[in-house]
Amino acid sequence: MLNYLYALLEAESRLAAAALGLDPGLGVIHVDTRARDSLACDLMEAIRPLVDAYVLDWILSQPLRREWFFERRDGNCRLMASFAIRLTETAQVWARAIGPVAEMLVRHLWSTTRKRTHSDLPPTRLTQSNRRDPVRILSQPTTPVVVTPKMENLCRGCGKPIRDGRTHCANCAVATATDRLMNAARIGRVAARSSEARAKHSESERRHAKARSSWDASSQPAWLTSDVFSRKIQPQLANISTAAIRSNIGVSRWYASRIRQGHRPHPRHWQALAELVKVSSDLQSQSR
Repeated sequence: MLNYLYALLEAESRLAAAALGLDPGLGVIHVDTRARDSLACDLMEAIRPLVDAYVLDWILSQPLRREWFFERRDGNCRLMASFAIRLTETAQVWARAIGPVAEMLVRHLWSTTRKRTHSDLPPTRLTQSNRRDPVRILSQPTTPVVVTPKMENLCRGCGKPIRDGRTHCANCAVATATDRLMNAARIGRVAARSSEARAKHSESERRHAKARSSWDASSQPAWLTSDVFSRKIQPQLANISTAAIRSNIGVSRWYASRIRQGHRPHPRHWQALAELVKVSSDLQSQSR
């Protein structure tokens, strides 16, 4: 895949050099050889990191499909036509990226020659910079901006096209949900056995035990009985958020969710919960 994109980039570099009147075979960095266009290799070195980033982003964002490749008898891996066509669609991207680099090289070569035309600016056939801004002095290289084609997001399980931001389709997500839940449960069990978690649990138990022992039942209002809490207060707690219950009586989120589901808390919490659902004032007036 990477070599195929390099080949596209080399072809676009060769065309860019020829369009600007340069010989693609006369290299500056690469040694001239008979079977290689060394100048094209020089030009593509500036864009090679962009190709690498494009491939890396593709691999990290979506899996490669099995039907895109086939293996020959000698062990070499080749691209199928459907995948090669998708990669070929990026040729225009690399052509736009190589244009400023090739023109920068022409400017450097142009500045070293004594025989110039009436214009001090070399031709910019690839980017048309001179035509857009005829008074601009092209002395600084232009940083190429590569806008790569949008890649299709595929399911990591079956390869089906899915929406962006997802990793699996609906069918594969159901199949992997059990594994994710088991993994989360395993992580939770390990975390619960840690020394820090045990210390927090012990501290919480001591705090609640102290609160239960210090609570005086005589301080409970006469109207707030067990029957009143079961009939008037507890049914309305299902409409109160877990966060509100938690902050109001100072318990954990798990315990607050149990109270919402119908668990009866310790009587010391009844008055605060009654005030939370706004029942206390009505019953007090009725009792009078």
